[in-house]
Amino acid sequence: MEGYWVWCGSVVRGGDGLYHMFASRWSKDLPMFTGYILGSEVVRAVSKSPTGPYHFQERVLPCGPSGAWDGRMAHNPSIHRFGDTYLLFYIGSTYTGKLQIPSDNEQTPQTAECYAGICIGLATAPSPCGPWRRLSEPILRPQPGKWDGSIVTNPAPCIRSDGRVLLYYRSNTPDGLRIGVAGAKTFQGPYFRLREEPVLRFPSGDFVEDPFVWWNGESYEMVAKDMLGGITGEVHAGAHFFSADGLHWKPARPAKAYSRRVRFSDGKTVTLGCLERPQVFCDESGVPTCLFAAAANGPGGFYNASETWNIAIPLALP
Repeated sequence: MEGYWVWCGSVVRGGDGLYHMFASRWSKDLPMFTGYILGSEVVRAVSKSPTGPYHFQERVLPCGPSGAWDGRMAHNPSIHRFGDTYLLFYIGSTYTGKLQIPSDNEQTPQTAECYAGICIGLATAPSPCGPWRRLSEPILRPQPGKWDGSIVTNPAPCIRSDGRVLLYYRSNTPDGLRIGVAGAKTFQGPYFRLREEPVLRFPSGDFVEDPFVWWNGESYEMVAKDMLGGITGEVHAGAHFFSADGLHWKPARPAKAYSRRVRFSDGKTVTLGCLERPQVFCDESGVPTCLFAAAANGPGGFYNASETWNIAIPLALP
């Protein structure tokens, strides 16, 4: 999108037969990394094909008053359908005062205030086109004094056929990023922690972020961003995990789900600066058919990117 940083694409097929992408964007007047904290909003785009092209339709979030907990920032959308209801999970926050534009890696009082207020929210609608009804309170907050007391972000819900929800999320710890899990009997909540410690720990000291989880009919699967490269052998590649119960996870064999090196339809092969926020799109029978991810150019890292976009990678069927 001209004039915007674009990130976090998540796709659902609507009753109209179209593919609806919910993505994050924020003005390029703001820096790429710290800018999302103050200026990100969730927008919707549509396509006749899961692989695009997608055409912008509307801004979706924030949609509440600026003083609401999510009044001035919405990010990390994850769109799902349960029955006749569309579920839009996201993170949100707010801050006080007139927007002050930070430098690319500057921590300002506003960015600190907004980051500290980030929680996970939920909006629901009868159609991807809305109208959207956001819950007035977060469905998951940080736990002061616990391992996830600093933040809850990167929401990754897995909705089972009986309506139960496993909600995975990321928090920050002195030992690196960690993944936790909460659950609810229905998407309306309430949500409770299912474990009081992270669900993934590695003896090597490795860690991941940006989880995405789905049920394959026999077990849970997860893909996540390998932060240090010790799990997959490639920094920021996609790590793949399995779990029988959603609480205890083991790396797949092989552990690498995808690489930052991608081959485009014209045959050109490129190593992307960023390839993250993986979102797996499954067809109506539950088979993964496409991987959506946030991409950036440059040699790597948020500070080195001049362009960002959402990429669709068709998956080869077994």
